[in-house]
Amino acid sequence: MLRRTNQKAGTRTQATVAMGFVNGMLAGLVRQGLDPAPLLTAAEVDTADTANRIPVENYAALYNLINRELDDEGFGLFAQPMRLGSFEFLCRSTISASTLAEALQRACRFLRIVLPDMAVEVRREKGLAELVISERRPLAGRIDSPSRVFAFEWLLRLLHGLACWLAGRGLALDSVSFPYPQPAHVDDYALIFTEHSTFNAQQLTATLNANLLDLPIRRDEAALTTFLDGAPGKITTLYRRDREMVIRVRDLLRAALPDSLSLEEVADQLHLSPRTTHRRLEEEGSSFRGIKDALRRDMALARLTKTRDPISQVAADLGYADTSAFYRAFVEWTGMAPVHYRQFWSGKT
Repeated sequence: MLRRTNQKAGTRTQATVAMGFVNGMLAGLVRQGLDPAPLLTAAEVDTADTANRIPVENYAALYNLINRELDDEGFGLFAQPMRLGSFEFLCRSTISASTLAEALQRACRFLRIVLPDMAVEVRREKGLAELVISERRPLAGRIDSPSRVFAFEWLLRLLHGLACWLAGRGLALDSVSFPYPQPAHVDDYALIFTEHSTFNAQQLTATLNANLLDLPIRRDEAALTTFLDGAPGKITTLYRRDREMVIRVRDLLRAALPDSLSLEEVADQLHLSPRTTHRRLEEEGSSFRGIKDALRRDMALARLTKTRDPISQVAADLGYADTSAFYRAFVEWTGMAPVHYRQFWSGKT
């Protein structure tokens, strides 16, 4: 479910955040007996109405304000504070890696030092990669307490967002199992993580295509300097599925299928120049090619798991004139041929 809000007529549509995430982010502050009201006011966040949704930019501002107030980028949720500057050094420890796999392994080692309460591990097996997050020691509160739920949400978001940024593209999570009951704000999980989310697991396990681990790191020191402006809260605004320009481009591409639109054709329909369209997508952490690939991928996976349509028909409907080109793209997405993917998932249902 897409969550967007119009502030007033004529203004741009904004991505918003459910109040459940805000409550989790405030939990450590409240536990220390500190009044969150001044920070909420500074970030222009109103928690009076629990049904409220706040613009993601305000959420990012509150994120950074809490970090600075506590001198803790872990929001006061863990036994040991994660001091200011930890995220910067996490980025610096990963940016010189050659591949995403190496970068994530470095991230795991770095987090073991600054966040000893949590264990992070990357596994790779049979075409799937797993990012596993578990507790080294039990976190405070009930299994479904806002503080514990947010701790897992935050750490997965941090690692996934950083991985996407390092690779220079959105990295789709195939599924995530979370180690707590389904929260009230579960609808937002499809926007932030994946719509294939399950709950009450023993540990958090996020799966993705193992081939993505072989992606080269595409960022350098100059890009890092720009990225760190507004970080770490800035990472909450990136690589979401409810960003305005991403949605508009995705909708145009979907409506045109099986025809394949060029960037110039999409820009013309948006009454923008191709350069402006490219820049706006880049600001939202995406690209025209990335959106087109992700759209085809999402639709292909849904068709193969939910219908019995012939693979040749699926390929044609997605704009592939040559079925063999669809096969090559599908293997790149999932690490297996379409027929094997369909067999694999049919055996799980």
